[in-house]
Amino acid sequence: MALDERVWKIMQRHLRYTDEEMLKFKANPRNEDVLSKSAALMNTTIILEVVESHGCNSHHKVGDKFYFDGAGNLLTEKCPKKICAFALNSATALIFTVSEMIYAGVDPNTIRFKRTGCFDVGIQCDGWGRIVLEMRVEGNP
Repeated sequence: MALDERVWKIMQRHLRYTDEEMLKFKANPRNEDVLSKSAALMNTTIILEVVESHGCNSHHKVGDKFYFDGAGNLLTEKCPKKICAFALNSATALIFTVSEMIYAGVDPNTIRFKRTGCFDVGIQCDGWGRIVLEMRVEGNP
């Protein structure tokens, strides 16, 4: 599906590309495919919920939720006041997988391995604490 030139112009402004950079961007067929499916991402919210927590230095507790839009941006107004960067580091693989599944036309809630956690191994393994996050997607991907 050929994109309307207005979509390309919107992206050029959004990404602050020069005309030369935009020509390169448009030359990659993957970018047109991704942009043609962007509506599905815009209607998607990715939620990572804490399902286990023990000894967390940031005091994340079971039931805490981290919200991301379909593009992978953290929706800070919906999240706890403090968020552990180490927990977010492990969340990026799940968020990336969600977008790839949407681009492929696959329901991201069918992912088999939807849990991740911070890389602290917890007190049992000579760490401090640990949380486990479970991903789900809401909206109409």
